[in-house]
Amino acid sequence: MMKKYSFLVLIGLLPCFAFAQSPARDFTNAVLWQQTSGEYRALCFQAFNFAKLSLKEALWADTSKLPNCVVVDIDETVLDNSAFQGHEIKKGLSYTSADWAEWTSLAQADTVAGALAFIKFAASKNIETFYVSNRNQKDYAATLKNLQEFGFPFADDAHLMVSTGSSNKELRRQTIAKNYNILLLCGDNLSDFSNIFYREGKDTKEQVDQNQALFGNKFILLPNPMYGDWESALYLGKKLTDADKAKQREEHLKTY
Repeated sequence: MMKKYSFLVLIGLLPCFAFAQSPARDFTNAVLWQQTSGEYRALCFQAFNFAKLSLKEALWADTSKLPNCVVVDIDETVLDNSAFQGHEIKKGLSYTSADWAEWTSLAQADTVAGALAFIKFAASKNIETFYVSNRNQKDYAATLKNLQEFGFPFADDAHLMVSTGSSNKELRRQTIAKNYNILLLCGDNLSDFSNIFYREGKDTKEQVDQNQALFGNKFILLPNPMYGDWESALYLGKKLTDADKAKQREEHLKTY
């Protein structure tokens, strides 16, 4: 009888043990989807196919006297960091800067499907590419190496712009726009496109609705199920633990 009782108690505690031993963030499916699903690759190809079509149309309508360029984000736009996310999950972590520095230093991120072909297409039309990333200066050399090893056009000091302290990319985009005509922008995060979407901790759906005609044309959005600015809008409070965040994420779920 005691053994049976102990077994029932253990069964009752299984959800608690499962939660305690689960990865720090509940995004295993998201990482696996990016790494293994045909749907993820299809969406990436779809995005860059639209980018190519939009670029052709933009060139046809172009009246600027400035040289043309496209602006692309790096992480989850041209380079795939899902291996890093998988590493963190297996360690039971959400994210550590030390692990990220180790990962970027390896310069082993794979390409996002369709990215290299699109940027090579742009180069064939005499369109330069600027890589605007929120990686920091410590990641610079390895990031350049990673891009160059795949043969990304314009992967050089003149076209790679990393963060110098702010995650807001608007100043960097304005710097480019002084000397270039930006035909389109590619990214996995809304703030990769315009400052109107740079809303830390706020809902950006209204801004998306107001600018819906730009998506697939001027703005090319890549899928990223693993992380993004959108998540910060879910959390209330400071110094939240992973358990706190998991609870708040669950509270935001719509149900019936």
